[in-house]
Amino acid sequence: MKPKSFSFVIFGASGDLTKRKLIPALFDLFIEKRLPEKFEIIGIGRTGYDGSEYRKYLYSQLSEYIQPEKWDDDLIHSFISHIDYLTMDPAKEDGYPVLGKRLEESGSESIIYYLATPPLLYGVVPKYLKTYGLNGERTRIIVEKPFGYDLESARQLNDIYRDTFEESQVYRIDHFLGKETAQNILAFRFANSIFEPVWNRNYIDYVEITSVENLGIENRGGYYETAGTMRDMVQNHLVQLLALCAMEPPVKFDADSFRNEVVKVYDSLVPLTEDYIKDNVIRGQYMAAGNHLGYRQEKHVAPNSRTETFFAMKVEIDNWRWSGVPFFFRVGKQMPTKVTEIVVHFKNAPHLLFGHVPGVRQHANRLVLRIQPNEGIVLRFDMKLPGTGFHTKQVDMDFVYDELGDVKMGDAYARLIEDCLMGDPTLFTRADAVESSWRYFGKILEYWQKYPKTPLYGYPVGTWGPLESNSLIESVRGSWTNPCKNLIHTDEYCEL
Repeated sequence: MKPKSFSFVIFGASGDLTKRKLIPALFDLFIEKRLPEKFEIIGIGRTGYDGSEYRKYLYSQLSEYIQPEKWDDDLIHSFISHIDYLTMDPAKEDGYPVLGKRLEESGSESIIYYLATPPLLYGVVPKYLKTYGLNGERTRIIVEKPFGYDLESARQLNDIYRDTFEESQVYRIDHFLGKETAQNILAFRFANSIFEPVWNRNYIDYVEITSVENLGIENRGGYYETAGTMRDMVQNHLVQLLALCAMEPPVKFDADSFRNEVVKVYDSLVPLTEDYIKDNVIRGQYMAAGNHLGYRQEKHVAPNSRTETFFAMKVEIDNWRWSGVPFFFRVGKQMPTKVTEIVVHFKNAPHLLFGHVPGVRQHANRLVLRIQPNEGIVLRFDMKLPGTGFHTKQVDMDFVYDELGDVKMGDAYARLIEDCLMGDPTLFTRADAVESSWRYFGKILEYWQKYPKTPLYGYPVGTWGPLESNSLIESVRGSWTNPCKNLIHTDEYCEL
């Protein structure tokens, strides 16, 4: 149930995440009247603003991050009037009594803390909140990824949050799960009887899960040097998409049932051995090309850095539904385009009826689930060309959310913030899922640490990653599906 009043407290309010994602998401909820009438947003950061200066700062920034059609000066000023700012260092406890007094004066029915801070503070802030009694029943806390840097640190963080909050108060956010197409994977699978019967090893040959972007690290060298692509994207975002694609139908769609099935997928991943990692994990790093810097030339990056900006691997699931079906992950910076999608490759028909016809090539069916951009779904299948003979051509049956007209695509952060406000943790990550994921991917980190000379392949900016990643998938099945443009239609796909 939505509270009658609430306070939204952002730790790290002067950072990029706040102005790029959080404030625009809250503005969306505001203009759509999905916030309580009485609410406040309290920004917390070390930058020495007062409330008025912070509001002016946000106003000067928001035109870049709020869509032009949504911009209304009166609405912007009305929304910003709900925002205040406290100058304090979240790493030091002397500011927390001031925050406590400020929240007591507000008297809000619900309080949400959002940790838009560096991960080093994820274990600090909850301790101080508990010390000063700011972790009561009416509070919830949203934590950004990465939740831990390995299994041991994730366990330590979980212990801290168990000691300071109830699990029902902790919301570990993965904004991918707030995207409509990610959620639509569940509807596509479980609401349509024509797909679920073939969603298994008997009909599916292999699955690709790709999330690449045509940007570098954008002045985040300090963070990226400690994280790398595997920690930043694979252990959380991509494995969540794997779970949506591979999970069994929940008994009912509630938080416990849904998240139980997610954990079952993670626990079914075939454990990694050193030999398997050596043969089935590829890491790369982008190199200078044209006017673009290589990773090692970026600010705050070591000149001999071995941090990966590209990661590819084969994942296997040991259960009845998916045994023998490989899943391929691919993530990368400075690629030719920005896209996140799942491509499901179905097996060829058991009898190629037209295979003997000269010039005729039968193709396996392919399903593309596009998460971003231009969210949508496309199914590719063979149809007979008009005329004599049985010459076939692949055609598309597609759906794109943009074609729904008046139906608006919701912002992922807005959806998840509202879920937290309503007390619905379904699309947030549970403690056991975090540990199960790290238990699996941590083996790769241990391998890299044990074998520091593990190959790190270079790839020029604007290419599809190191060529070795092609051999990873080609040695098992086919080739990567590389979208040439930011379009859902598969006639815009090309292969390296």
